[in-house]
Amino acid sequence: MLTDEKRLTIREWAEDDRPREKMLHKGSQSLSDAELLAILISSGNKNESAVELSRRILHECGDNINELARLSIHELCKRFKGIGEAKAITIMAALELGKRRKTSEMLERKKITSSIDLFELFEPLLVDLQHEEFWIGLLNGANKVLETRRLTQGGSKQTVVDVPMLLKLALEKSAQAVVVAHNHPSGQNRPSTEDEKITLCIKEGCKAIGIAFIDHIIIARGQYFSFADEGKM
Repeated sequence: MLTDEKRLTIREWAEDDRPREKMLHKGSQSLSDAELLAILISSGNKNESAVELSRRILHECGDNINELARLSIHELCKRFKGIGEAKAITIMAALELGKRRKTSEMLERKKITSSIDLFELFEPLLVDLQHEEFWIGLLNGANKVLETRRLTQGGSKQTVVDVPMLLKLALEKSAQAVVVAHNHPSGQNRPSTEDEKITLCIKEGCKAIGIAFIDHIIIARGQYFSFADEGKM
């Protein structure tokens, strides 16, 4: 007797429900998010095909891939029958590759010209996190990104920033300017009193060593707050 998973493998789906063949003949852009996810998980469960399971997973994530990326491997396995550790790892790996591609494309840009550029640079690094992280971007004289680096990682509410370490790194990398970013896992993009204090400390430190401090942005669930745009630099 065939197992449930065997009955629901991609090869046994109806012709119109085979995303691999659809990608082969029509290209990846012709596939829905659910169909792309179905290719990754390959098989469903006793009651659902891989496509049906993928549609349900996305539906429970508000049809938002960013929300899916916020789930842990454990949460995927626990919430969705048919998703074991191997499939969950595959999903997370694919999402991470997408994030890295987006970041790499941004790093290839020749110049940072606005807070939107900074949001596009840091958002892939911070968007899925359930804890707070603080990142620095090191720029050359033309405001091209030389390097991005995570400085600190904290809890769900606040991370402590070592400003002397930030300045030391900027000097070691011969940066002409710096930008910083951190996330608010709560989704609230307004700065706290501590955020304002840290921004002032970085500004004064950069001024003392002759490095431009361009902006500090706070990223929160697809939105951002720019200290420079708000005249708080």
